[in-house]
Parts: sequence; structure tokens; C-alpha cells
Amino acid sequence: MSSPVKPVILKAHFDGREIKLDESYELPVNARLMVTVLPSTAGDDMWRELAKTGLARAYGDDEPDYPLSMVAEPRTE
Repeated sequence: MSSPVKPVILKAHFDGREIKLDESYELPVNARLMVTVLPSTAGDDMWRELAKTGLARAYGDDEPDYPLSMVAEPRTE
């Protein structure tokens, strides 16, 4: 039995005939893919907003406060 493939986000573009990956990546045969078509005006603002949303989810208000003793390198500022 093969090991499960971890989800990965890859940039790609459509050249008028095929979807082409913008970076090299070895896809397994019959890999399940999810394709999202972005508006051509999305640009960096859309990616920035997506990253901001992901970070907010990861570091939300329910994130615990850690004592300074748990910080490997405390800020000196």
C-alpha cells in the first residue's frame, strides 16, 4: 500500500492548450488534483490576503501565551 500524498500548493498557468506547472514537481500517476482558476487581476493582493487569512487561523486569539522561559532566543528590543 502506498503512503498518502501530503497536500501541496503549486503555481501553474494555462498556455492556451494545457495547464503547465510553474515549478518542477514529481506528481504520482493518477494523483488527485484540485484546480482553482484565479482572475487575471488577482495578482499579489490575492495571495497576500490568502496568506493573511491562513496566518490569522494559525495564530488566532485562542493561541496560548508562552512564558519567556520557553522562548529559545528572547527578543532584545
